[in-house]
Amino acid sequence: MKKIILSFFIVASLFFNLRADEGMWIPMLLQNNEQEMQEMGMNITVEDIYSINHSSMKDAVVLFDGGCTGEIVSDQGLLLTNHHCGFDWIQYHSTVEHDYLTHGFWAMSKEEELPCPGISAVMLKSMEDVTERVLEGVTKETSNDERAEIVTANIKRIKEEAEANSDYQVIIKSFYHGNKYYMIYNEVFKDVRMVGAPPSNIGKFGGDTDNWVWPRHTGDFSVFRIYVSPDGKAADYSEDNVPYTPNYHFPISLKGADEGDFTFVFGYPARTNEYLPAVAVNQEANIIYPISVDLRGKILDIYNKYQEKDPKVRIQYASKHAGLGNGWKKWMGVIEGINNFKGIQKKKNFDRKFTEWALESRQRGAYLNLIKDFEKLYAEYEPYRLATTYLSETALQIEILTFAANFKGLSQVTKDTPQEEIDELIAEAKAATSVFFKDYHQPIDEEVAAMVLQEYINNQPQDFRPELLNTIVEKYDNVQAYVDELFAKTMFTSQENVNKFLDEFKPSKAKKLAKDPALMAYNNVMDFYINNVRAKTIELGNQIADMQRVFMRGQMEYHADQNPDKMMYPDANFTLRVTYGKIGGFKPKDAVTYKHFTTLDGIMQKENPDIYDYVVTDRLRELYEAKDYGRYADKDGSMHVAFIAGNHTTGGNSGSPILNADGHLLGLNFDRTWEGTMSDLIYDPSICRNISVDIRYVLFIIDKYAGASYLIDEMTIIE
Repeated sequence: MKKIILSFFIVASLFFNLRADEGMWIPMLLQNNEQEMQEMGMNITVEDIYSINHSSMKDAVVLFDGGCTGEIVSDQGLLLTNHHCGFDWIQYHSTVEHDYLTHGFWAMSKEEELPCPGISAVMLKSMEDVTERVLEGVTKETSNDERAEIVTANIKRIKEEAEANSDYQVIIKSFYHGNKYYMIYNEVFKDVRMVGAPPSNIGKFGGDTDNWVWPRHTGDFSVFRIYVSPDGKAADYSEDNVPYTPNYHFPISLKGADEGDFTFVFGYPARTNEYLPAVAVNQEANIIYPISVDLRGKILDIYNKYQEKDPKVRIQYASKHAGLGNGWKKWMGVIEGINNFKGIQKKKNFDRKFTEWALESRQRGAYLNLIKDFEKLYAEYEPYRLATTYLSETALQIEILTFAANFKGLSQVTKDTPQEEIDELIAEAKAATSVFFKDYHQPIDEEVAAMVLQEYINNQPQDFRPELLNTIVEKYDNVQAYVDELFAKTMFTSQENVNKFLDEFKPSKAKKLAKDPALMAYNNVMDFYINNVRAKTIELGNQIADMQRVFMRGQMEYHADQNPDKMMYPDANFTLRVTYGKIGGFKPKDAVTYKHFTTLDGIMQKENPDIYDYVVTDRLRELYEAKDYGRYADKDGSMHVAFIAGNHTTGGNSGSPILNADGHLLGLNFDRTWEGTMSDLIYDPSICRNISVDIRYVLFIIDKYAGASYLIDEMTIIE
C-alpha cells in the first residue's frame, strides 16, 4: 500500500472536516493515527496492530479466497469469515443428498474437514515504500506513454530482484492513483479446508430482502482451517499437511460492545473511488448503475420463479443469485444515497473550490483546466461505457453463450495443430463441461436469453451494436423465435452430446464446432466488442487515469495547503487496511432512529415459514424458547445477533475482524447500511455504518446450536 502522508479528504457534506470514522489507513503508517485512536479509547499501540519485528495482529488477518477477509482465531489455524464469503464452497460441497446450504455443515473432527481446491488465504508479511525506485527516470517532461513504459519496466525489475531474495509472493501496487507505490510481501496458503457453516436460514437469514439494510439478523459466518506442510510452510493440499500454527490469533471477547465504544476493523477493502470529479460520480450513479440495476433485477425475478419451484434449482442457482443480487441491491442504495445526499452537487462544489485554488498560483497551472477536461473526456467515454455495460449485463448473462466460449480454441485448430495442444484444449473443455452442467437449468437460461436480448436491442443504437442483434430484428418474427432456434440447434444444452463430441474430436470437426449457433453468437458479440469498443475504451480509460493521477496529486497539494496537520488516506485497492470508529446507531430520515444492535427476538419477529429467507429452524426456535444462550447472552439477558459502528468499509471487508479497544474480537464485518452504500464514492459520517455479526452469536451457533464445542475449546475466550 501507499505511504500515508495525506489526509482525510472528506468529500461528503462539510469538506475537510476531519472525521475519525472515515478513512482506510495503511497499517505500516498507522503511527500517524495512534494518538487519535487512543484519544477515542484504544488501549493498545499501533505496534500491537502492525509490526515486522514481533508477532502482531496483522499475522492473524488474511485475504480469503481472493475477495474477502478472514481472521485466525486459534493456534491451530482455525479461521472465521462470512457465510457469504464461504458460500461458493458450501454450495460446491452441497448436493440434494447432502444439502449443506439448507442444513449446514459441521466437521466434528479434523478428519471430516473438507478440502477446497483452488482456494487461498494470503497473509501480509511486510511492505515497503518503493515510490522513488518505481518513478526513477520519470521527469516533468516525460509523456504519459513514456511514463507508463518506465514505470512498468521499473516495477518488473524491482519485483524480480525482491523475489530472488524472498520465499514470499511479491507484488507492487499503486496508491493515490499512481502517485505512490508500495512493495508487499505475502505468504500464500493454498490448503484451506471447510470446517463448518450454519444453515442458510441462519447464515443468510433475510436473504436479498434484508441485504444492505439495517436492522439485520444474519448469522453471516463460516469456519475454515489453514493447513501447511509438516515443516510449517505454505503448501498445496496434501493428506500429510497439518494445521497451521500462526504467530498470532485473535482473542475473543464475550463482553459485547456498548454505544460509543471504540472499535476498529482490520481487513482487505477492495475498491473505492473517493477522489473522482463530479462528472465521473454522476456517470457512475445516474447513467451506468441504473442500467445494471434494471437488468439484474429482471434476471433475478426469473431466477426466483424457478428456484421457488424446485429445491435442486435453488441449490444450483444459489451462488449465481447471490452474485447478481449483491451488486443489484448495492447499486440501488448508491443511487439513492448519492441523490438524496446531493452528492453530485457537493462534488461540484469541491471541483469549483479546487479550480479557484489552482488559479491562485502559476505553479498550479497543471490543475487549472482539469475539471473542464474531465467533463469533455467523460462525455466521449460514455457511449463506450454504455456499450460495455449492455454487453456484460445482457449477452454475457446468457449461460449457454459463455459456456460455448470454452470451446473457441478447439474451433480454431487445424490439421497442423500439435496433438498435445489439442489434448490440452479437450481437457479444459471437459472440465468446464462438468462444472457447467452441475449448476445449469435450461428453462432459466432460455427465459433470460429472450429477455436480455430484447433489452439489448431496445437500448443500443443500431449502428453501434453486435450484428447479431440486427440479424434478429431483420430475419426473425421476434426475439423468442431466435432464442427457440438457438437452443434447439446448439449442442451445448446437452452434457451427453458435448462429452461425445469431445471424446470423438479431431481437427476435421473444428469447422462444424465453429458453426454451432451458441459459439457463433458468443463470437459475434465479442467481435463487436473487440473491434468497436475495447480499444477506444482502453484509450479513453488510460487518458482518464492519467488525468486522475494529476488530479489526485493536486488534491494532495490542496489538502496539504488547507489542512497541513491532517492526513489523507488512499483509495482501497485490495491491500490490508485499518479503519476505526465507534459503536453507534443513526437517524437515516425524519422520525426514524436505529439503535446499534439486534437480538434473536428480531429473528422470531421476522419468521415466516412461507418465505425461504425468513424460515427459522426448529433447533434455533428451541434454544430461543428455552433462552438457552449459555455464556453467550448479553448482560441484559438477550442473545445479540448483529451491531453497527462507524467504520469505513467496502467490498473485500466482508469477513473482517471488528475489534474492541483491547484488540479482542467483537464480531465479523459483513455489510454496510443501505443509506451508506455510496461510501465507495462519497462518505457521509452521519449515515455510513458497517454491519457486523456479534461474535457471541457466532459462538452460540457453533456451540449450542451445532454442538461443535471442540472448536470453542481451541479459541482464546475473554469472559
